[in-house]
Amino acid sequence: MTSFDSSPQLNVWRALLALAVVFVMLATTGWTAIRSHREESPLQASLSAWQRGDLDGRDLPDAESSPHRLAAFFASLTAGQRTRLAHRYPFAVGNMNGAPVKLRYRANRIALKQQSKRERKRMHDERLSETGRHEAGRRMHRFDMLAVKTRKILAFDPEGTGRVAEVFGSLDKAARVSVVVPGVDTNLLNFQRTNRRYSAPVGMAKSLYKAERAASPGTRTAVIAWADYTAPDGLGLDSATALRAEQGAVRLNSLVRSLPGSSTVALACHSYGSVVCGVAARSLPARVTDIAVAGSPGMRAETVGQLRTPARVWAMRDADDWVQDVPYLEVGGLGHGADPVSTEFGARILSAADARGHSGYFEPGTDSLRNLAEIGIGAYESVLCARENEACLTGLSDSVEA
Repeated sequence: MTSFDSSPQLNVWRALLALAVVFVMLATTGWTAIRSHREESPLQASLSAWQRGDLDGRDLPDAESSPHRLAAFFASLTAGQRTRLAHRYPFAVGNMNGAPVKLRYRANRIALKQQSKRERKRMHDERLSETGRHEAGRRMHRFDMLAVKTRKILAFDPEGTGRVAEVFGSLDKAARVSVVVPGVDTNLLNFQRTNRRYSAPVGMAKSLYKAERAASPGTRTAVIAWADYTAPDGLGLDSATALRAEQGAVRLNSLVRSLPGSSTVALACHSYGSVVCGVAARSLPARVTDIAVAGSPGMRAETVGQLRTPARVWAMRDADDWVQDVPYLEVGGLGHGADPVSTEFGARILSAADARGHSGYFEPGTDSLRNLAEIGIGAYESVLCARENEACLTGLSDSVEA
């Protein structure tokens, strides 16, 4: 007998619902406007200068070279030469996959301080509206906070709503690295929050790092708060398509391939970030052992097999998460495919007890955070499955590395 879930009538209903959602999105957001020509961004200007530059008469390598080639170039330099490059081309070096991570931290501090001075001037620019000057002040304060010497900023681009990534722990020494991939409305200004701190990338990553350290103090871990892609702005047309995810997937793949050493990598993907991870899955290197999604609207696939990844795929969703009400299908490029926590999708379903809705998966004391931490350190037999049986643990054993 045909089940209701697979009946033609329900499929038609779902398609109509999806079209209705799209209509509302178009009515409220409109089509993307063509942007007028703007001056070169600080990052592009720095990259252009790098392409034309030299070091003691020696040509600089293409900034788009492989991380391996760029790492070899920087390794051939003296400490003084590397420092000179960081000061001369801070944006280029600070965002260069393959450059030593500590050099990137230093370069990004320089870039952040430069941008803070720029925004301070804009705060008093009478040509700007009061709102524009207020926004300049907010950006200045954010840049000042990120430029503190103890912070490890791995990427920084102030253009538009901005992109940034921050490291907790030591990337150079880590045996296991977790990358937090956030969702919609992620930008420079809300990269870190005082209120609802665990709904922002910094709070998510710090919470996960602390949980990993508590679960296994002897394991050398690092966590990256990765907001180095342009996320959709709100629940509009961008969030219903894969455009931002496709762009983000390229950047995520580049990041993972450029990480130092031989650390394994676990992706912790929240909300639209799980779309990014789903699109990236097939191109990620073998060092990515786990992809865990929380509050996912879909991964642009109907089954785990369609992701074409050897990584373990985990999924969780809190009972009060509104994302469960989105249409889990894809029609003409709109929507993100099957529900990752459905049995048919085939992911390992984790408990998200006490996750506190869509933005609470990284809250301390929740099953969701504990599970993400256990996956991050490779303690698979300690994770909590969503259902009473232990189906999510089938065929697994711990692989914790010190």
